[in-house]
Amino acid sequence: MEIVWKAFAAALAIGIPALATAWAQSKIGAAGAGALAEKPELRGTIIILVAIHETMVILGFVVASMLLFG
Repeated sequence: MEIVWKAFAAALAIGIPALATAWAQSKIGAAGAGALAEKPELRGTIIILVAIHETMVILGFVVASMLLFG
Protein backbone atom coordinates (compact mmCIF):
# COMPACT_ATOMS: atom_id res chain seq x y z
CA MET A 1 0.00 0.00 0.00
CA GLU A 2 2.95 2.28 0.61
CA ILE A 3 3.97 2.21 -3.05
CA VAL A 4 0.50 3.42 -4.03
CA TRP A 5 0.89 6.53 -1.87
CA LYS A 6 4.37 7.14 -3.22
CA ALA A 7 3.09 6.86 -6.79
CA PHE A 8 0.19 9.20 -6.00
CA ALA A 9 2.53 11.75 -4.44
CA ALA A 10 4.86 11.51 -7.43
CA ALA A 11 1.93 12.04 -9.80
CA LEU A 12 0.91 15.14 -7.86
CA ALA A 13 4.51 16.38 -7.84
CA ILE A 14 4.50 16.31 -11.65
CA GLY A 15 0.85 17.10 -12.39
CA ILE A 16 0.30 20.24 -10.34
CA PRO A 17 3.40 22.09 -11.59
CA ALA A 18 2.59 21.00 -15.15
CA LEU A 19 -0.88 22.52 -14.94
CA ALA A 20 0.48 25.71 -13.36
CA THR A 21 3.16 25.96 -16.03
CA ALA A 22 0.62 25.50 -18.81
CA TRP A 23 -1.58 28.23 -17.38
CA ALA A 24 1.33 30.65 -16.92
CA GLN A 25 2.71 29.98 -20.39
CA SER A 26 -0.67 30.60 -21.97
CA LYS A 27 -0.84 34.03 -20.35
CA ILE A 28 2.80 34.92 -21.03
CA GLY A 29 2.66 33.53 -24.57
CA ALA A 30 -0.36 35.63 -25.47
CA ALA A 31 1.15 38.77 -23.97
CA GLY A 32 4.49 37.97 -25.60
CA ALA A 33 2.92 37.62 -29.03
CA GLY A 34 1.33 41.04 -28.62
CA ALA A 35 4.60 42.56 -27.44
CA LEU A 36 6.52 41.02 -30.34
CA ALA A 37 4.05 42.48 -32.80
CA GLU A 38 4.89 45.95 -31.52
CA LYS A 39 8.58 45.53 -30.64
CA PRO A 40 10.40 42.65 -32.37
CA GLU A 41 13.58 43.39 -30.42
CA LEU A 42 11.97 41.88 -27.28
CA ARG A 43 12.34 38.38 -28.74
CA GLY A 44 15.06 37.23 -26.31
CA THR A 45 13.22 38.55 -23.27
CA ILE A 46 10.00 36.82 -24.23
CA ILE A 47 11.80 33.51 -24.78
CA ILE A 48 13.38 33.77 -21.33
CA LEU A 49 10.05 34.63 -19.70
CA VAL A 50 8.38 31.61 -21.28
CA ALA A 51 11.27 29.27 -20.43
CA ILE A 52 11.46 30.22 -16.74
CA HIS A 53 8.22 28.40 -15.97
CA GLU A 54 9.53 25.15 -17.41
CA THR A 55 11.83 24.86 -14.42
CA MET A 56 8.79 24.18 -12.22
CA VAL A 57 8.07 20.98 -14.13
CA ILE A 58 11.73 19.96 -14.04
CA LEU A 59 11.83 20.46 -10.28
CA GLY A 60 8.57 18.51 -9.95
CA PHE A 61 10.20 15.67 -11.88
CA VAL A 62 13.17 15.74 -9.51
CA VAL A 63 10.87 15.58 -6.49
CA ALA A 64 8.87 12.73 -8.05
CA SER A 65 12.08 10.81 -8.74
CA MET A 66 13.19 11.32 -5.16
CA LEU A 67 9.86 10.08 -3.90
CA LEU A 68 9.86 6.95 -6.04
CA PHE A 69 13.50 5.97 -5.94
CA GLY A 70 14.78 7.57 -2.74
